[in-house]
Amino acid sequence: MKYNIIKIFSKSLVSLLFFYSVCAVSQENKKSLNINEMMEPLKQDGIFRDTAYYNWGGSIIKGEDENYHLFYSRWKREYTFNGWLTFSEIAHAVSKTPTGPWNYKETVLKGRGHGNWDAITVHNPKIKYFEGKYYLYYIATNLGDKEFTHKDLIDLSTKSLKTKDRGTLRKNQRTGVAVSTSINGPWQRMDNALIEPSGPIATITVNPAIDKDSDGNYYLIVKGDKPNEKRFIRNQAIATSKSPVGPFKMQPNPVIGNLDTEDVSMWYDENEAIFYAVFHAHKFIGLMTSLDGLNWNKAHYYNITNKKIALDNGAFLIPNRMERPFIYVENNIPIALCLAIKKEDDSYIVFIPLEKKE
Repeated sequence: MKYNIIKIFSKSLVSLLFFYSVCAVSQENKKSLNINEMMEPLKQDGIFRDTAYYNWGGSIIKGEDENYHLFYSRWKREYTFNGWLTFSEIAHAVSKTPTGPWNYKETVLKGRGHGNWDAITVHNPKIKYFEGKYYLYYIATNLGDKEFTHKDLIDLSTKSLKTKDRGTLRKNQRTGVAVSTSINGPWQRMDNALIEPSGPIATITVNPAIDKDSDGNYYLIVKGDKPNEKRFIRNQAIATSKSPVGPFKMQPNPVIGNLDTEDVSMWYDENEAIFYAVFHAHKFIGLMTSLDGLNWNKAHYYNITNKKIALDNGAFLIPNRMERPFIYVENNIPIALCLAIKKEDDSYIVFIPLEKKE
């Protein structure tokens, strides 16, 4: 009997060690995505510029027509770069490839005017396809009960955030969603924003990123101010829902809480059963991972790139600002890295090809 107990214990121990060994290998495999190694030089066709508009912050999806559809922010250059907070609109462009060239198709969303939560500006879109419908997530703001004219918004475009009304525009920023059965619309907006600041974020809920896991749970990342912090630091928070339109429940732990970051984009890799999230931290683009969508860690290859982009002519693009990272993924494989670029008084979107190295 004693021998049988020892034998059973030994087999159990071996099985347990094998299980943890497999898990360890599996975990290491899940951390091995190296976006930096996959980056190819930027081609001219991968630069999406408009002489009349500042282009900013793109999100790509492949349509049923086999074309690639880009949803992005833009606002007239005459309103200055700071005009994004008052005059941004969401436009739709189309390409045969996810790295361009892109052709403007239409403007799909603008601020809805006084009396709506999204009265002023629509910005930072994320386009997703869930359960037979297209979901266009975006941010917007309002001036509360105060009525305003077009001239008022022009005046506010160049004001400091210390100005009362521009400060109100900042603090009233929220995330919302418009829904359509077609990539070409029409888009049905919701009456209210998706989520209010709470838990690990305060003041605002902006710059959404969303995806779902294999069990149909939805995970929404939004940015807000870090609570009880005198310095200007933003946290990334995670909220969960059983529906792409909510209600979303804010989780207590931040995705990123120890670094001033912005502009998360995320995706769920069904093959590896892991979430990935890219973000910018002003000086670099970073990568986070999570096995459950709630607890996030630095990826094995954390730093995707600093603010220096190789061009196909052998030169380099060194921007003043490099933000709004978005990775287009097809069949669980990253295909393109999309970035918003500001260089002096110009802004545009670039699409860097990603090639998997064997």
